[in-house]
Formats: sequence, C-alpha cells, structure tokens
Amino acid sequence: MEIYNLSQTNSVANHFLADLRNVNTQTDRMRFRRNIERIGEILAYEMSKTLFFSSEEIQTPLAKSEASLIKEKLIICSILRAGIPLHNGLLNYLDWADSSFISAYRYHTSENEFEINVEYLASQSLDEKVLILADPMLATGQSLLATFEALTKVGLPKEVHVVSVIGAQAGIDFLKDKLPSGTKLWIGAIDEKLNEKGYIVPGLGDAGDLAYGEKLQK
Repeated sequence: MEIYNLSQTNSVANHFLADLRNVNTQTDRMRFRRNIERIGEILAYEMSKTLFFSSEEIQTPLAKSEASLIKEKLIICSILRAGIPLHNGLLNYLDWADSSFISAYRYHTSENEFEINVEYLASQSLDEKVLILADPMLATGQSLLATFEALTKVGLPKEVHVVSVIGAQAGIDFLKDKLPSGTKLWIGAIDEKLNEKGYIVPGLGDAGDLAYGEKLQK
C-alpha cells in the first residue's frame, strides 16, 4: 500500500485538521462537516496527480487549445453516514465521477468487542474502473475491509484509492496485505494508537455523531 500523508507537509490542511479535533469548535456541526469536506477537496486534488491523463483539443471563444484531461472512469464509494461530507468534498473536485454508497457499522458483542455489519449497498459495476473508498476515520481497518469485500460482488476495479481524514497506524497495518496490490491511501493524518475500544487516539471522537448528531447504540 502506498501512503500519502498530508500532515507530513505544512499546508492549510493542518488548520482544518486542528479545527476538527478541537473540542471547543466541534459543537458547530456545519463547521465540522465543512472541514471534512475541505480536507476531501485537498485529498482529491493530490490524488488527481496520479490518475491517467490524455491530451484533448478544445475550442475557446478565440481559438483551439490543447488540454490535458483525466480519462479515468471514477467511482466514489462512501461509507454511511460519516463518509457523506468527505464524499461531497471529493465530488466537488471530481464532479464527473459516479457515486456509490454502502453502510458499515460496529455491532458490539461486548463492551470492547464488535463485528462489522454491512446492510446496504447501492453501486454501479466496478469492472475496469477506479474505485475511491471514502471513510473519514480509519481506525481498526475492519470497516474498510468489509466494505471492499462487499463491493467485489459488483465488479473488480482496476485500481483502488482509500481516502481518509484520520487513521491509526494499527488499522493501516491491518489493511496493507488485505487490499489489492497497488492500493493507495490518501490521508490527512496518522495517529499513534487505538484505545481498548478500538477508537483512534488522539483522534477526534465519533465523526458521524459530530457531523449529524448522536445515534442510538446497537
């Protein structure tokens, strides 16, 4: 897995990440969602540099001009519900991409143990397309793996990109040998560890709850 970590280079993305983590600003849901969306835009821009381009002639009001354009067939698949703001950020820059949606959530069998349930999938065929998997929090990696395995039922992409805002090193290590060879991870920051409940530390809390309100626990 190739890893592209925004936090290794100073940029405005660090401001958005700090704002997301800060308990003094997290109560503003619209601001929280917008910060995730903005990080998605930055990650989309960085990822676009690795896609396939070809030259195409276009007509301006004054003359013909050569343009270098992305020629990949893209599908952005977000994990509901926390992935929606990140999905929007990616679509803001990759606006011609198709969209897929999948649900994956933790079903707790005990206080510190859980399994991943996938209950909903709406997707086009993935055959010979570039799949962009969007999940803002890459914690244990189990949700992403369950999501990818469910998506293989609707085709095999020619290339896979994972886009996250914050991840834990343990989750990244878990996925390295389980996703297709050549998978690229685009991420805002990588944190040091998971706690006993499988949450990222220092992390930012539950992204879905902070974006949309607390949910009933299953």
